[in-house]
Amino acid sequence: MAHRLKQEGTRTFVLLERANDVGGTWRDNSYPGCACDVPSHLYSLSFALNPNWSRTYSPQPEIWAYLKDVVRKEGLLGHVRFGREVQEAAWDDEAKRWRITTSKGTTVAKAIVSAAGPLTEPKLPDIPGLADFEGTLFHSARWKHDHDLTGERVAVVGTGASAIQLIPAIQPQVGELHVFQRTAAWVLPRTDRPITPVERFIYRRVPGAQRQMRRAVYWGREAAALPLRYPFLTSVIAALGRLHLRAQVRDPELRRKLTPTFKPGCKRLLLSNTYLRSLDRPNVEVINQGLAEVRGKTLVAADGTERDVDTIILGTGFEVTDVPIAHHIRGKDGRLLSEHWAGGMEAHRSTSVVGFPNLFFILGPNAGLGHTSVVYMAEAQAHYALQVLQHMDAEGADAVEPRPDAQRAWTDDVQRRCEHTVWLKGGCASWYIDPGSGKVTTLWPDQTFRFREQLSRAIPEELELTAGTQTAPEPAVASV
Repeated sequence: MAHRLKQEGTRTFVLLERANDVGGTWRDNSYPGCACDVPSHLYSLSFALNPNWSRTYSPQPEIWAYLKDVVRKEGLLGHVRFGREVQEAAWDDEAKRWRITTSKGTTVAKAIVSAAGPLTEPKLPDIPGLADFEGTLFHSARWKHDHDLTGERVAVVGTGASAIQLIPAIQPQVGELHVFQRTAAWVLPRTDRPITPVERFIYRRVPGAQRQMRRAVYWGREAAALPLRYPFLTSVIAALGRLHLRAQVRDPELRRKLTPTFKPGCKRLLLSNTYLRSLDRPNVEVINQGLAEVRGKTLVAADGTERDVDTIILGTGFEVTDVPIAHHIRGKDGRLLSEHWAGGMEAHRSTSVVGFPNLFFILGPNAGLGHTSVVYMAEAQAHYALQVLQHMDAEGADAVEPRPDAQRAWTDDVQRRCEHTVWLKGGCASWYIDPGSGKVTTLWPDQTFRFREQLSRAIPEELELTAGTQTAPEPAVASV
């Protein structure tokens, strides 16, 4: 978004960042083994391709370094205000401005872009006694690097995308590893390999070579989305998953525990060549039950069995359907966005919300993905937000928001497309689904090029413009 604003060159803007460095998810998630599960060529900004990726799937330190390098090369660092946690953003309907209270003072902005991200706040399970655990406790996204796991009795709670990376990394180091698995996940081979010096040379010197590779990766990933929309196609993925499990795990009883009972794609498909194998080691136990209670240093599984451990690592995901930033934004009626979204998140074109003028979301409701790079979606939304702002300026208005009927039509259409997807028909419960409404409020239920097409321009008939009385100099666009 900052890149697009700087390209436009007609607005002042600031980025309010609560941390002391850039990087977001790739700054905060630094657990052992952390890497991306989308190929490097695609998991990058279209205007800043990186010919120097070391692997086809990039490790966390490399992605974080790439993001910091983009900020430097694009000249964006001067726009960032570090250590500014947004405590409240309230719309002033008389002035047609946002009044933003941060941890270091207040500011006024004509528009806000929320780029707080869906994978921001760790989700902590509500388990009796967990808060009083007498050992060491931390979430995978808040890794304690000063804590030595060597020889310890360690419990990992959860078997999602983070857990399947950290478990193989710590398994050789710990004394005992107890993995609490509520439901087995579909794990597929990860086609990861080093990118050769010759390939990197070609990407640097041959115009268009890397962009062609990026295009090939993109269409390959789009093809992978078809079984998610048409569950009858998942049998091929299931067969591949079972073959991978049989090749990785020798113990038949362990294979039984690790065999999913739902259709592939209902939960996020996981990619790993090391996770399943690491579970078939003498120092590892898979508990095919959830963690029910913690007593001192004793962990009690749902079946009543007990284990004593020194450290608990929570691989329990993030607050996705109840996004934390929504509890800090007040609209025209003075109510919090979280109140408006009590029945499930929704936004027009996944980007703007009725009753919240001049507010835009990057990776908002139904803009997430289960098969390819969210960077593609984020760029489409940044483009659309700028189109709406430019339309507002051209019409001489001070405020813009979607028309209620336009937002309703968009939301209804998205939910109709979700009805027959594997997310609702695959026989599982996942973080893709809002627990209150039962709707898919996180993922886009179609090909990503269709999302980009639908956000390629602002449609005036879908927008409601309001004139204001403000004559002061133009305030900033704040990207939070």
